[in-house]
Amino acid sequence: MASFFRKRPIRYPLILFLLLSGVATYLLLSINTLIGLLFALMVIGVFIYAWMIEQRVYEETEKHIATLSYRMKRVGEEALLEMPIGILLINDQYIIEWANPYMTQQLPFDTIIGEELLSISKDFQQLKKQEESKEMVISLDEKNYKVFYKAEEKLLYFFDITEQIEMESLYYGDRTVIGVLFIDNYDEISQGIDDQTRGRLNSLVTSSVNDWGAKYGIYVKRISSDRFLAVFNESILVEVEKSKFSILDDIRETTAKFGFSLTLSVGVGAGSTSLVELGELAQSSLDLVLGRGGDQVAIKHSSGKVKFYGGKTNPVEKRTRVRARVISHALRDLIQDSDQVFVMGHRMPDMDAIGSAVGVRKMVGMNKVEGYVVLDTNELDNSVVRLMDEIKEQPELYNRFISPEEAISKITDKTLLVVVDTHKPSLVIDEKLLQKAEKVVVIDHHRRGEEFISNTMLVYMEPYASSTSELVTELIEYQPKNEKLSMLEATSMLAGIIVDTKSFTLRTGARTFEAASYLRTHGADTILVQRMLKEDIDTYIERSKIVQTVEFFREGIAIAHGMEDISYSQVLLAQTADILLTMNNIGASFVIGRRSESTIGISARSLGDVNVQVIMEKLNGGGHLTNAACQLEDTTIDEAIILLKNAIIDTIEGGNEE
Repeated sequence: MASFFRKRPIRYPLILFLLLSGVATYLLLSINTLIGLLFALMVIGVFIYAWMIEQRVYEETEKHIATLSYRMKRVGEEALLEMPIGILLINDQYIIEWANPYMTQQLPFDTIIGEELLSISKDFQQLKKQEESKEMVISLDEKNYKVFYKAEEKLLYFFDITEQIEMESLYYGDRTVIGVLFIDNYDEISQGIDDQTRGRLNSLVTSSVNDWGAKYGIYVKRISSDRFLAVFNESILVEVEKSKFSILDDIRETTAKFGFSLTLSVGVGAGSTSLVELGELAQSSLDLVLGRGGDQVAIKHSSGKVKFYGGKTNPVEKRTRVRARVISHALRDLIQDSDQVFVMGHRMPDMDAIGSAVGVRKMVGMNKVEGYVVLDTNELDNSVVRLMDEIKEQPELYNRFISPEEAISKITDKTLLVVVDTHKPSLVIDEKLLQKAEKVVVIDHHRRGEEFISNTMLVYMEPYASSTSELVTELIEYQPKNEKLSMLEATSMLAGIIVDTKSFTLRTGARTFEAASYLRTHGADTILVQRMLKEDIDTYIERSKIVQTVEFFREGIAIAHGMEDISYSQVLLAQTADILLTMNNIGASFVIGRRSESTIGISARSLGDVNVQVIMEKLNGGGHLTNAACQLEDTTIDEAIILLKNAIIDTIEGGNEE
C-alpha cells in the first residue's frame, strides 16, 4: 500500500478540529458553565464517531487492496503460466534459464533449461550481432512466431502468428493478376500465307494458349489477331513460374513443326488491388519484353520488382523496313524543330558508339542543323584513339566533337539530345547533360533493361540489329540527300558494325550486310578499319595469360580471370571472352578482370545456348543474349568469381529475376 495512505492524513484535520473545539469549550464555560459542558460533550461525541469511521474505512480499504493485490498476482501468474504466449529468460551466454509452460510445450526438448538459444533456431544468430531490443519472425516446428526481445532483461516473448500468416498468404494468393500475351512477328508471317493456312495457324496458336490456360485455371481471351488477355491470381502465378512459363516453349516448338517461326511475348502485372494499375503494369511489362527482343516473360510488381523468364532465342530479324522509315521521318522532324543537336554515347565508348554518333551527326547535317558529338577524350581505348587520330586529319569533322562541359554550357531548351548505343542513364558519358536536356531520343540495339532513360520523345530499339551503327545507317537512307557520307564517316560506321559482329560472324542478319553494302558504296575503307583495329604484342600476351586461368564451371561454361594487382581495359576482357568462345566445348565464356582500384569488370559471351544477358543483369549489368557485361564495385577477383557462379546457378536452375 502507498506510504501516503499509511500515514492516514485525514486524522490531522480531526485532531485540529478537537483542539479548536477545546478552545471554544473553554470560552463557553467562562460565559455559561451548562452550555459549555453540553458543547464539550457534543464535540467529543462527533470526534469519536469521525475517528471510528476513519478507522473502519482504513481497515476496509487495506483489506480491499490486499484482496486486489492477491487477485492481480494470481492473474499475473495465470497469464505467465497459462496464456498462449511463450516466454524465455536467457543469460549473457544465450543459455535458456527459464521458460513458461506454454513455451516448453512448443519445443521438442525434454527439458529446455540449459539449452543454447541457437539450438532452437539459427534465426537468433542476429541477436548476437545486434545487442538491442528488437522484434523478428521465426519458424519453429511448422509454426511461425513473432518474437519480441528485451535486451536489458534478456527476455523473449513469443506470439504465435501462424494463422495470421496463413490468412495473409490466402489474401495475397487470391489477388488478381493480369497478363497480356503477344504473338511476335504474327503480322509479317501471316501476310505471306493464304487464308486457309492463316486459319490453321490461328487455330494452332489459340488452342495452345487455351490448353495452357485450362491447365492452370487461367481465363484467356483472344482480343486481337496477335494478342491475348489472361486473368488469374497470384497463387496460380506461382505455379506458372515453377514451370518457367512453358507456354513459350510450347508455342515455339508447336509452330516450328508447321514451318512457322512464331514466338510469344508475355507481360504480367501483379501486386496491386487496382485493376487499372495491373493493366498498366502488364502493358509496361510487355513493352519491356518487346524491347528485349521478345520470346520471354516479364512480371512487373507494383513495388517495381521485375522478373524475367525465357529469352532463349535471339531476336528475330524484321524483314521489312517500314519501322526504320517511320522512325527516320520522325527523327527528321525532331531535328528540324531543334536549334542544335548533341549526340552522346556511353562511357568508355567503343567503335559502335563513336560510329553511330558520327552517323547521327551526319543526319543532323543533312537537315541543315548544327550537330555535335559529345565525347570525353580521357575515356578512349586504343582502337577509338586511332579512329580519332584519323578524324583529326579532317578539321571540319573533328570540330564537331565537343566535351561534356562545353555541351552543358551550350545547351538550350530547344536542343535535341540523341543517346546512342545505350538506354541506361547511368551509362551515358555525362548524366548531368542528360538531365538538363528537354528533348531526348534513344537509338540502341541492346535488349531493354529495367533502368531506362525517362521522358524520351522517340525511342528506336531493335535488339535483332547487330549494332547501333546498322540502325543509324538505315535511318540515313531515308534522310534528305543534301550531303553525302564522307569516306571517314562511312568507315567509322562500318567499323562499329565489324566490331560488334566480330567481323560478321555473330548476330549478323541480311540487313547487316545491306547496311555494310550501303556504307561500302559511300567509300567505307575496310583496310582502314583493319588498321584501326590492330593490337600490339603486349596486349596479345596479356590476353594469353588470362586464357591460361580458364576453368570449366558447368558443361560448356568457361570462366577465366586476370591478376588481382593488374588493371585491364574492357576491350581486353571482351576480346579474351571472344577468343574463349572460339575453342572446342565452350558455349559460354566469362572473363573477370580489375578495371580500377575499386571496380571489377566481367565480360560475357555465348553462342546462344546460355543467356548471358540475364546472368549479367543479376549482377546489375546487361547486354544481349550472346554478348553482355557488368561492373562490380568494392570487391575482389575471388569474390567476383563466387558472385558470378551464383548468378549462373540462379539463371540455370531458377527464374530470371531482377
